[in-house]
Amino acid sequence: MIDPEIAAGVDFSLPPLTADRIAWRREHGRVVTDAELGRGGVVAFSEEDADGVPVLVLRPTGAVGPPVLHIHGGGMVAGTRRSDLHVLAEWVAELGVVLVSPEYRLAPEHPHPAPVEDCYRTLKWMERNGFAEPVVAGTSAGGGLAAAVVLMARDFGGPVVRGQLLMCPMLDDRCETPSSHQFLAGTTWVRASNLTGWTALLGEARGGPDVSPFAAPARAVSLEGLPPTYVDVGSVDVFRDEAVAYASRIWQAGGDAELHVWPGGCHGFDQLVPEAVLSRRARAARVEWLRRVACVPQFDSPCEGGPSGNDE
Repeated sequence: MIDPEIAAGVDFSLPPLTADRIAWRREHGRVVTDAELGRGGVVAFSEEDADGVPVLVLRPTGAVGPPVLHIHGGGMVAGTRRSDLHVLAEWVAELGVVLVSPEYRLAPEHPHPAPVEDCYRTLKWMERNGFAEPVVAGTSAGGGLAAAVVLMARDFGGPVVRGQLLMCPMLDDRCETPSSHQFLAGTTWVRASNLTGWTALLGEARGGPDVSPFAAPARAVSLEGLPPTYVDVGSVDVFRDEAVAYASRIWQAGGDAELHVWPGGCHGFDQLVPEAVLSRRARAARVEWLRRVACVPQFDSPCEGGPSGNDE
């Protein structure tokens, strides 16, 4: 059951995403305003070019802290570099991080590997431009892309990533977990929408034997050697079980993962109803983890993993 406060603030009447509604979804996405980005003047922002990828860079107007690469959501088919930042700009305001948000190419016009290549290109650009050793974060489809970028950094010898923060991540194209079958209607992202997003990205390869882990990170044979990881998801989310499984596999590989399953949270609940009690709890837990792992100054606990982001 969806948390009553969340349910009261969400419109559940929209039909599932289908291929013929992708254009509509793009046109009717939430527009994040300059005022929301600026947070009352404590956040400055600029449009920059990351080797051909448009990026939005948010910086604190005061002391500058460590970098975060945040990859927006949108089911692989929608969203912009401003998406999700009406909430996540608080990381810049509260922690002083520098947040870089890429506008990766979208499916189906640009199927895999275009989206993840754009995000990995942004990570490499960050390393060369003074934003070294970031936390890589992502929301929904962006959470899946964030996980894929971290796998690429591991497998291709860098850049160094300090941690990964995966919010309701879209990880598994096979769509065969219990939660993938459980939510057919009555929530914000249902099975039909999920199938549309994955098919847009992968075409006929979706669910087959040859999908790359850089498209669907749940396909990775090994999750060894990953940096400290934070995974969260709502209990009423089609991605619930794949998110739990991803954190569990990191533990099984000897890694460091923190997992939160928020009771009564639907997909994207904290973005949709940010002032709800459950949303505030979820956001506060992420900020706490970021303080610790990103080594934000004046925090009284030691950094996890030291400068390299590995807990060795």
